[in-house]
Amino acid sequence: MAKKSLAKKTPKETSKKAASNTPAPFDAKNLAHTAIFEHAEKRDHVGSFISVEFDDENRVATYLFNANLAGYKGWRWCVTVAKVDADATPTVCDLVVLPGPDALLAPEWIPYRDRILPGDVGVGDIVPSSLDDARLVPGQSALPQDEDLDTAMAVELGFGRARVMSIEGRDQAAKRWYDGDRGPQAPLAQAAPKPCHSCGFFLPIAGSLRATFGVCANAISPDDARVVSVDHGCGAHSEATFTDLVIN
Repeated sequence: MAKKSLAKKTPKETSKKAASNTPAPFDAKNLAHTAIFEHAEKRDHVGSFISVEFDDENRVATYLFNANLAGYKGWRWCVTVAKVDADATPTVCDLVVLPGPDALLAPEWIPYRDRILPGDVGVGDIVPSSLDDARLVPGQSALPQDEDLDTAMAVELGFGRARVMSIEGRDQAAKRWYDGDRGPQAPLAQAAPKPCHSCGFFLPIAGSLRATFGVCANAISPDDARVVSVDHGCGAHSEATFTDLVIN
C-alpha cells in the first residue's frame, strides 16, 4: 500500500494556486464615469480619468477621476465598483469626493515683502524695510572717494541718507517706468503730437536717470506730477498747435 506524502506545500506553490483561482481584472471605467455624471450637478464638474486600483482578488476596483469643483482644488471623484464572480455584472458600491495628495497642502509661504503689490499701502500702513534689500546700498557707497564734492552734489548723491538706491534698484525702476503707462509704448504716447522732452512742462529729474525720465508739470495732463519718459507724450504738449490736430 502506497504511503501518502506528508510534505507540505511551499508558499510559492500556494501562491501559484491562489493566483490561478483569482479572476482577471475587469473593466468598469465607463460604469464609474456614468455614475459620476449622474451624481454631479454639472457635466463639467467631472474631470479626466486618473487611475484604477484593484483589491488582491480583483473583485473590487476603485476608479479615480479629477473633480472640477469650486473650492475643491486637487480633489478626486472616487468610485468603488465590485464584481462578485466572473459571471456577475459590475455594481457601483460607493461614490465620494476625496482629497488628492496635494489638495490639503498649504501653498508655499511667500514673505510679506514679496507679496505686497502697488496700491496695497494705505493711510497709516507701515511696510518695514529690509536690511538685505538688493535695491539699496549704504549712503556712503554713492559718494566718490577721490573727488571733492560741493554741498549740492553731495546731497544729490545721497549724503545724509542711511541708504540710497543701488544700480540694480535703479535699473529695476527704469525698466518698470519705461515699460509702463508713462513710457513710449503707451497708447497715450502713440497718439501724442510731440514727445515729452520737447514740452515746456517737462521737468528733468536729477541723478543717473535724468537723461531718460522727467516729471510732468502740466495741470491738465493726465500725467501731471508723474514720472514720464523723455519719449512719452500726450495731447497737452506745450507746443501742440492747431496744425497738429487731425480733423476727421
